[in-house]
Amino acid sequence: MLNKVPEVFLLFWIVKIMSTTVGETAADFLAGNLGLGLTNTSLIMAGLLALVLVVQFRARRYIPAVYWLAVVLVSIVGTLISDNLVDNFGVSLWTTTVVFAGALTATFLAWYRSERTLSIHTIVTSRREGFYWMAILSTFALGTSAGDLVGEKLALGYLPSAILFGILIALVYVAHIKGGLNAVLAFWAAYILTRPFGASMGDYLTAAPKDGGLGLGTNGTSGIFLAVIVAAVAWFTVQQRRADDHEALETAAA
Repeated sequence: MLNKVPEVFLLFWIVKIMSTTVGETAADFLAGNLGLGLTNTSLIMAGLLALVLVVQFRARRYIPAVYWLAVVLVSIVGTLISDNLVDNFGVSLWTTTVVFAGALTATFLAWYRSERTLSIHTIVTSRREGFYWMAILSTFALGTSAGDLVGEKLALGYLPSAILFGILIALVYVAHIKGGLNAVLAFWAAYILTRPFGASMGDYLTAAPKDGGLGLGTNGTSGIFLAVIVAAVAWFTVQQRRADDHEALETAAA
């Protein structure tokens, strides 16, 4: 099958960060505002994620709408996994951060041992795609715990936390462009860091002013970000169809 992951460029990172923020705000909205609670919300979202991943795995190529829906749902589920462990089971943020970091490391080690690569440009088998989504889920869960640890447990605050993670992302970019940091390592480092960055931004935008936020609320913030994501995915879809048509013409000409 064709590579199942989109090309990485600026809009990819914008949509990824917004998906991260939507995951943070949507989880809070469903569990709190709608009164579903963490357990019910987790079960519902995990079920939806499983259904979307079935469609994603059955596809033989990258389909923007399916792929990005899976990313948004993974973001929500990753947030809920961390929140459940902390809020329902009393696990400390230090512990969840270490555990999820270990889970991500184990996934990378198993992936590399099996495939001899961690590149997202070679997701062309179901096994590699399985490793890919395991890694993605681990990055979201890790990012949630790390972001909450820095912003709440260490009392850095939402905006300072977002600035801190933003600086770290910028340093990864500079290290890749100027310092020769391996592209695969740079991608995964940035992917991990964009999760707490987006979560911190989501908390900053939605939290009440007395809690250090702007008080925009989860409804408005999630609605705006979802609209942007939908528009971007529509653009991705158009570009993908053009690429498919061009490839079909080249194949016919050959």
